Amino acid sequence: TRAFSAVLFRRISTRTSKDPNSGEQKETFLQLGSPQRAEIRQKLLLCHANEQKAHVRNKFADAVAEIARQYTDETVLNPDGSRDTWPELLNALFASSQSPDAAMRESAFRILETTPGIIEKQHEDVVLGVFQKGIKDPATEVRLATMAAFSSFFQSLNKKSQQKYFALIPDILNTLIPLKEAGDSEQLTKALMAIIELAEVASRMFKNVFGDLVQLSISMIQDTNLDDQARQNALELMATFADYNPTMCKKDPNYTEQMVTQCLSLMTDVGADDDDAEEWNASEDVDFDESDSNHVAGEQTMDRLANKLGGQILLPPTFTWLPRMIQSLSWRDRHAALMAISAISEGCQELMEGELDKVLDLVVPALQDPHPRVRWAGCNALGQMSTDFKGTMQTKYHGIVLPALIPVLGAPEPRVQSHAAAALVNFCEEAEKETLEPYLDTLVERLMHLLQNQKRFVQEQALSTIATVADSAESTFGKWYGNLMPLLFNVLQQPNERELRLLRAKAMECATLIALAVGKERMNQDAIQLVNILGHVQSNIVDEDDPQESYLLHCWGRMCRVLGQDFVPYLQAVMPPLMKLATAKADVQLLDDEENVAQIEQEEGWELVPLKGKYIGIKTSTLDDKFMAVELLTVYAQNLDGGFAPYVAEVMNTVAVPGLAFFFHDPVRVASAKAVPQLLASFKAAHGRDSVQYNQLWEATIAKVLEVLETEPAIETLAEMYQCFYESVEVSGKDCLSNDHMAIFISSAETVLKDYQVRVQKRAEEANEREDGDEPDEETQFAIEDDQTLLSDMNKAFHTIFKNQGQSFLPHWERLLNYYDLFVSNQDDTQRQWALCILDDVLEFCGP
Repeated sequence: TRAFSAVLFRRISTRTSKDPNSGEQKETFLQLGSPQRAEIRQKLLLCHANEQKAHVRNKFADAVAEIARQYTDETVLNPDGSRDTWPELLNALFASSQSPDAAMRESAFRILETTPGIIEKQHEDVVLGVFQKGIKDPATEVRLATMAAFSSFFQSLNKKSQQKYFALIPDILNTLIPLKEAGDSEQLTKALMAIIELAEVASRMFKNVFGDLVQLSISMIQDTNLDDQARQNALELMATFADYNPTMCKKDPNYTEQMVTQCLSLMTDVGADDDDAEEWNASEDVDFDESDSNHVAGEQTMDRLANKLGGQILLPPTFTWLPRMIQSLSWRDRHAALMAISAISEGCQELMEGELDKVLDLVVPALQDPHPRVRWAGCNALGQMSTDFKGTMQTKYHGIVLPALIPVLGAPEPRVQSHAAAALVNFCEEAEKETLEPYLDTLVERLMHLLQNQKRFVQEQALSTIATVADSAESTFGKWYGNLMPLLFNVLQQPNERELRLLRAKAMECATLIALAVGKERMNQDAIQLVNILGHVQSNIVDEDDPQESYLLHCWGRMCRVLGQDFVPYLQAVMPPLMKLATAKADVQLLDDEENVAQIEQEEGWELVPLKGKYIGIKTSTLDDKFMAVELLTVYAQNLDGGFAPYVAEVMNTVAVPGLAFFFHDPVRVASAKAVPQLLASFKAAHGRDSVQYNQLWEATIAKVLEVLETEPAIETLAEMYQCFYESVEVSGKDCLSNDHMAIFISSAETVLKDYQVRVQKRAEEANEREDGDEPDEETQFAIEDDQTLLSDMNKAFHTIFKNQGQSFLPHWERLLNYYDLFVSNQDDTQRQWALCILDDVLEFCGP
């Protein structure tokens, strides 16, 4: 009863409703009067302190943590305006952390973990002492709870305050050794998670013990007596250092060699109890989730090491092993070697590209290996290499890759056949038609043979590969049009059975890509028949999970490109479902029930965002569909020009302009920004620039575009908004901006430049704090690139305004003279270039 009361109290206290006094939405507890809040606080602490049963005490601890969170997140006021606080809480928790009862000590740290904001950071010595004692506690549960609480607290500190607590690291690492020696995988897993969180926040705090930590972690990874999860967490800890401090990893004499060895070893842990791959080959679930397997953990870590450490560091130890593994008598070794090549090729692209002939000497023979999983891995490696070394693989090595890969389409194992076809997708989508032409006869013949395969997943993959080949071969694919298109029509005219839906979707994709490749003239009346078939498919879709629906949208877009203006009559059928997706609202749910959160976590297409002890669930699948719909509307406006004009006003007002401020999903905002100038161009083509209709649309649209230049929070997306602005001005042409428009533009530009200077200053300060030899982290490098893109698109916006407005823009531009002076004399090349380009525009368009 007591446990249930605590759970019920916690649920009720977090419910939000309108506060009758303030009219604001507040949680139930915060709406109580000061005396009631004080009494509840006292009662909660009393219950927590006096409860003898550990599981019940934990429920009270959760309730205490929830009320503490509310005091941390909100400013709670008494009737006289003074701030209401919970001063007794921290002392009570510190006292509980010294209790003779280990369960009570653990409970105190559990509360501190969930609400680190209650810890008063000015009392550093006291806090440090509490954590030091907890980490050395004789009870394992208390030590682990302390580590979790410290990790949570440490993440709330600024960099300067963090240094005080670096002294705890040796004691934290000492907790791992007895857990490993005892083989306590469950507790070891928890301890490693806390250390991983610390490494993500301040990897440099481990600098003085990093060598010892590497050796300890490696010993855990290779300890097969530990559970897989504990071993993988040790691997994750080491990979985290590569992510956040690659320089420290490069400097350690053992890190790279040991990590490569352990990753490759884990990658051989595949196909247990299935030595001849009979079970693997019989499975039709080709997308089976093995994300928690050791071999997948090893592959993913190799990928991360390659991207963070680079080829110069990673390739020597890796290729010490790979030639031996490729020649091994064990198929698992050969499989691991090939998967390692797949994993590292992107990160080591620059160095590996110069040695591709040697790498292919290792990979290509695997396509004739006696074991099907090795042949599958060989296909995987070639597919990945075709993407990572695109261009070079296709132009220099097609004579090696295609003659070796095409015969594998005839392998006896369906999974190998399917994967060979998938690898060909990667190769062909980056190949020129001249490269493919000598191989097309054999390739298409083999793929058409796969369409007769008994396994549906093989048929589906064959259709995808044929579609890609057609897309790359373009008009030269016309030779096979007469044989293929009737087959595809036949598939699409079969009854719409559930198990055939994905196959039909792939057939639609294939047919429309072939149509795009051969063109309207070659298709003749087939084009109209295909459009009619697509219309029939659309009218018979009733289930939300029917894959044909999403494929169909892209198919309509392709047929629009094929038919051009002849597609206009079909818009009345195509537009309603497309507009339904494009105008969809964000599906957002506030979740405060743990069961609901757990249920949403199990469903695909949802993202959970923590907020004040609750979660906001956002249905990302709806947002992805909305993004795709906006992109397709842009395709229609671009390809149909004035023919799309009857739909422009509705699309602009209900999709594109609102989409500029759709803050739930960055891609929707970007797609909307690309749609706006295309919609304007379509409307202008139909009505003329000087028409009343166009000017009404322009005035309403440009006002919103200027507005988002002031409100867009993401740097990368803001650059897209500037591109939207200058492309829209280009569409409207000379003197399309009023003085008010130009004044608003300059105000937004000034704000952007001020914010940019703040970011540059912050990065300079961070650079000064870095130790010699330390590189800026990936996040910083991306931020610099985003800023460079933003300045570039701002430049184009200024250029476009000067080009179209001439001297009328000068008075507005002069408001930014101080920034030009600062930028033109700056040591940073980007800033000097920005200023010089704009000054060049002034001279070109406003000079004598």
